Amino acid sequence: MENLVLKAKVLMEALPYIKRYWGKRVVIKYGGNAMEKPELQRNFASDIVLMRYVGINPIVVHGGGPQISQLMHRMGKEVRFVAGQRYTDEEGIEMVKMVLVGKVNKDIVSMINRHGPLAVGLSGDDGGLILARKRHPLDMDGSPVDLGFVGEVAKINTQIIDDLIAGEFIPVIATVGADENGQSFNINADAVAAELAVAVKADKIIFLTNVEGIYSDPSQPTSLISQLSLEECRRLLSGGRIGEGMIPKVEACVQALEGGVSRAHILNGTVQHAVLLEIFTDEGIGSMIAAG
Repeated sequence: MENLVLKAKVLMEALPYIKRYWGKRVVIKYGGNAMEKPELQRNFASDIVLMRYVGINPIVVHGGGPQISQLMHRMGKEVRFVAGQRYTDEEGIEMVKMVLVGKVNKDIVSMINRHGPLAVGLSGDDGGLILARKRHPLDMDGSPVDLGFVGEVAKINTQIIDDLIAGEFIPVIATVGADENGQSFNINADAVAAELAVAVKADKIIFLTNVEGIYSDPSQPTSLISQLSLEECRRLLSGGRIGEGMIPKVEACVQALEGGVSRAHILNGTVQHAVLLEIFTDEGIGSMIAAG
């Protein structure tokens, strides 16, 4: 009987959060080790399905850098970096599409759809979802860097997302976009998630990664910051106090919040049911950045 009462208490703790987020859109950027371990993959799929069945509208955005590198190694193609960033040539962009659109995306859709016909896989090419342009980053000395077919978001066309959500489907988006001439580009998944969250007017954006969240001192595991404001987040970035690997995610959080998203979360995706723990419990996990 005690176990039954405990289960009831867990459900009641979730009730106010279900009411708060019912009908809201939540963008989840899926990546890191959570994509590579079968048990965590199944847990993630279950989390997304539960969110949908309690009235939340999840939108999944994914990359697949490690999987792309694995295919390149198997095909005998060198993984090339320029100024510390992945270079993508003409053959490379075809491999990117093979992995992200043809493999990773379909695997995620298949996992979700074990629970019913719920998920629809998309890439930025579909329905003109992501209009891309070539990215022109600068090197440390200020000189332009050519990364080949690496792009950035020029525009998000939300119509196909709106239509899928209206049909009670879960969009699962691979971060490949195309320019006005139909040329495909590989785009950073964190940046796409932020742009998409703003465009679809998401209430919340969640980044699943391999660390617990944001630390005030990256060398001290005990310095995890559970909650911080947008202004505090900006200060950490400008002060160089964000670990190098976390910078793109934290910048994406700032971008989303500046664009109107209410809250951004960075969670350890290797924790079982990390998404549910963050959304439906009083304590939550990871780091939450609030716009206000």
